[in-house]
Amino acid sequence: MEELDLLKKDWKKNENTFSQISEDDIYKMLHKGSSSIVKWILVISIVEVLLWTLISVIYNADEYFVEIHSEYLIDYFKYLTIFNYGVIAVFIYLFYKNYAAISTTTSTKKLMSDILKTRKTVQYYVWYNLAMIAVSMIIGFVLAFNINPEINKLLTNQKVYIFSIVLCVFALAFFLVVFWLFYRLIYGILLRRLLNNYKELKKIDL
Repeated sequence: MEELDLLKKDWKKNENTFSQISEDDIYKMLHKGSSSIVKWILVISIVEVLLWTLISVIYNADEYFVEIHSEYLIDYFKYLTIFNYGVIAVFIYLFYKNYAAISTTTSTKKLMSDILKTRKTVQYYVWYNLAMIAVSMIIGFVLAFNINPEINKLLTNQKVYIFSIVLCVFALAFFLVVFWLFYRLIYGILLRRLLNNYKELKKIDL
């Protein structure tokens, strides 16, 4: 009976040891995986900015404003562009900061906190981009209706005017849905993986 008790005690000791090793290995795997995910978020956001910059260079709106004799709008759009790039630069900095924090953390609770912070930052980034797309399209429609002489001629007809408004609303909704699906596909996959890592870390932290 004494030997059996000693065996149970020894087995419990070994069981705890194996549990600790297993949890440590799981933590390292989740830590590495989370760091890699946040790195990809940072890389994708930078590539996205470069892509939008390339598109803006190819399509020069300044020439359009010159053609319709509305050069005064060039400066306004430059200020809007500078503001937009400034905000995106802040987001990219936050992505880098989150990546650096997750890469260097050694605490389960801290890693969980950093994961939640990263998820919120990405969600704010996506909503900001969608808002800017909506604002840009609305400004574009309003300017087209008011300063483009060719479009102004067409809009003198009430039916054409109503049809144009409806078409613009549908176009706005369509592009917002397309970009929302794009962001959901690209960033959504990464965020779901981060959430799964968070749930696994929560099990370890119990």
